[in-house]
Amino acid sequence: MNHIELIVNGIRVCRDVEDNQRLIDFLRDDLQLTGTKEGCSVGECGACTIVVDGKSVCSCLLLAAQCDGAEIETVEGLYRDPVGKRLQNAFIRHGGVQCGFCTPGVLMSTKALLDVNPTPDDDQLKEALEGNLCRCTGYQPIITSIKAVLKA
Repeated sequence: MNHIELIVNGIRVCRDVEDNQRLIDFLRDDLQLTGTKEGCSVGECGACTIVVDGKSVCSCLLLAAQCDGAEIETVEGLYRDPVGKRLQNAFIRHGGVQCGFCTPGVLMSTKALLDVNPTPDDDQLKEALEGNLCRCTGYQPIITSIKAVLKA
């Protein structure tokens, strides 16, 4: 067992975790933050993307114990962020959400990008999203949704 202390969506969390517990399982099972989705379990699809210390990462590839002392943002925390709120609304308004499975990961990848670069060009936007697979939208509604936020 490992004792970890971290900040999740602005809230301090202290827990004991098993040595082999993945971060995605800690978030979903222990903290009941089920917005983070598990797709492939090997870091290929991006559905489980969250932001750890300002960087977008696949939570299926990290152990919870590796995140001791980290600051973590999940899709549940976006409502507290003005840009995050605008992103969520734009995805609804512009059809960036279809089945919705990839949406939390896409939103978190976008949030991580906009936190360091509030005015990305098309290439930077595509690069930030290259690890997020979407089988429904063809990506154009996602890009349109994000660009609507950039113009606002």
